[in-house]
Amino acid sequence: MKNRTTVWFFSFAIFIAAGFDIAAPTAMAADSGMLLIGEAAMGDCKRDAPGVQRKITVQDLPPPASNILAINRARVVNRPAGVPLRVPPGFKIELYAEGFRDPRFLLTAPNGDIFVVESRANQIKVLRNINGDGKPDVTETFAERDLNKPFGIAFYPPGDDPQFLYVANTDGLIRFPYHNGDLKARGPAEQLAARLSGGAARLRSGGHWTRDIVFSPDGKKMYVSIGSRSNVSDNAAEADRARIFEFNPYGTDRKVYAWGIRNAVGIAFRPGSNELWMSTNERDEIGEDLPPDYISSVRPGGFYGWPWFYIGNHPDPRQKGKHPELADKVIVPDILVQAHSATLNLCFYTGDQVPADYKGDIFAAFHGSWNRC
Repeated sequence: MKNRTTVWFFSFAIFIAAGFDIAAPTAMAADSGMLLIGEAAMGDCKRDAPGVQRKITVQDLPPPASNILAINRARVVNRPAGVPLRVPPGFKIELYAEGFRDPRFLLTAPNGDIFVVESRANQIKVLRNINGDGKPDVTETFAERDLNKPFGIAFYPPGDDPQFLYVANTDGLIRFPYHNGDLKARGPAEQLAARLSGGAARLRSGGHWTRDIVFSPDGKKMYVSIGSRSNVSDNAAEADRARIFEFNPYGTDRKVYAWGIRNAVGIAFRPGSNELWMSTNERDEIGEDLPPDYISSVRPGGFYGWPWFYIGNHPDPRQKGKHPELADKVIVPDILVQAHSATLNLCFYTGDQVPADYKGDIFAAFHGSWNRC
């Protein structure tokens, strides 16, 4: 195992904004490109291009400001016919499948099928490529009942012979019986004991709604991430929010695994280890460059600052003077990324498409800001 962690970000804005398509990137090599540091690394997203790298450190953080009035909604622009998406030298990206409604989560089954969670449509679909041409020959609806804004899914037990597909609805966990190669659920959903604090589609009305789910490598524990209900409130409604919870596989014996995490959209175990990692959206309205979103390992029992502090001992000005006893306990995340990047899911690279130096590195996706100029 390498003693470093490199994170590679891919933002497929056209596909994600449209909400219809799935892109399949492959790679053979990557150009190191331009390295931005200091103030340049914090902002100016117009300099983003394939190969550009940004290194953000705690020392780069500017003082808090306000961007409360910044609203920059996405504008969908259809890709002109025949115009390829730009990627780093040696990389290739092709359209794999299209026609989906809000495809928010992808998971590859042990047999190579790709499971697609359509959160808004409350459906889970399965894509299967039979002839090896890089396009799905079969698309089936695996499940469309008992789903409530589903997001994270996971096979259980871990390994090559799962017996269930677990689904993280916004308000609880369910599982479907599954054997390798199933295109449809073998039976009805089983409701597990875990009840989650549900979220609405918009943050201001009901909080972050996505819930991710993973199992420990030995299958004995289940981890579920739940984002905050608000941007920066510490009222009683946040009691079961902004945390990563640990359960047993039946959804009982709940424990707080880590807390003070505004919204860990994606969580994953580093292959060959018991290290849990997360991809986290931070808070808004204290500046265009504050605070950075982050990718980080998750320490058991760790506190990551929300809502009173951010990126270590940096007090949020809206919570000034609260909980000074926690100031020195705030963990600084491993990897900082541009503020308001809206980091989504992450995965550890274990394939053979790219040079061996990529092995064990993290690939992550983000959809970008709606409230940054």
